[in-house]
Amino acid sequence: MTSNVSSMTGFARVAGEAGWGSWAWEAKSVNGRSLDVRVNTPSGFEALEQAVKQAAKARFARGNLQVGLRIDLSSGPETLSVNSEALNLLVRAYENISSKPIGDGDALATLMTVKGVIETGSSSTRDLATDEDAVALLQSAGEQALDELASARKAEGEALYALIRQHLDEIEAAVARATDYAASQPGLLKARLEKQLAELGADKSVDADRMAAEIALSAAKADVREELDRLTAHIASARQLLENGGAIGRKLDFLAQEFNREANTLCSKSASLDLTNEGLALKGLVDQVKEQAANVE
Repeated sequence: MTSNVSSMTGFARVAGEAGWGSWAWEAKSVNGRSLDVRVNTPSGFEALEQAVKQAAKARFARGNLQVGLRIDLSSGPETLSVNSEALNLLVRAYENISSKPIGDGDALATLMTVKGVIETGSSSTRDLATDEDAVALLQSAGEQALDELASARKAEGEALYALIRQHLDEIEAAVARATDYAASQPGLLKARLEKQLAELGADKSVDADRMAAEIALSAAKADVREELDRLTAHIASARQLLENGGAIGRKLDFLAQEFNREANTLCSKSASLDLTNEGLALKGLVDQVKEQAANVE
């Protein structure tokens, strides 16, 4: 059964070659409370970086995305160039701190080793960034990588969809058993109260009306029909969310919290070991739903 549920984890890689060299886009995604997209491209491709970032935001609602482009130029020998702006900033910072000129000794040599000061093949890469056809090719490939990442997330989402549906079926079965056990609550409470009175030797001296009132009050406090009704409603809501698909992870997580709240109340109101055990089983199943929901977009 197919669904519109997507996971927040996935990986995609798209690579190719052109007359100027080869390139490869890699896109990976992990869980996140919201959408955080980081795109890394070679120097000079800032416009392409922004275009791919916007394309990612149009495709995804949640997750931490890392998208990177690697370019290997095949034309001409590898070149080295000095990023003068970066070096000048470092030199000024050094002279401000040391209060003396840097000169041309070991200090300058050390600054030259700082990442970004010496750039490999950067001028050729920047030249490529001005080639409209090359940029258009790379942008199309970047969007293809995002599409493949979306497909990978959707494939994992299919597995999550099946798991959560299974857990909901198990929760529904547990609620049905709890409903059967709950029907015996009034009788159990009456028997418990009568036993306590008998142990105190007061059963014969208690007025029948008073006895009935106490039993009715205890039964009202132990009535779990509302909790069971709400659990049934939550099951229907969760199934509807799964069928609708889309960005439903947060809503599923909220429903899991509501499930847990009702299961806790069920346990606290229980008058029998069977109902208590069923409530505890429900809590375990709800934890599994919550765990899987945390992976859903």
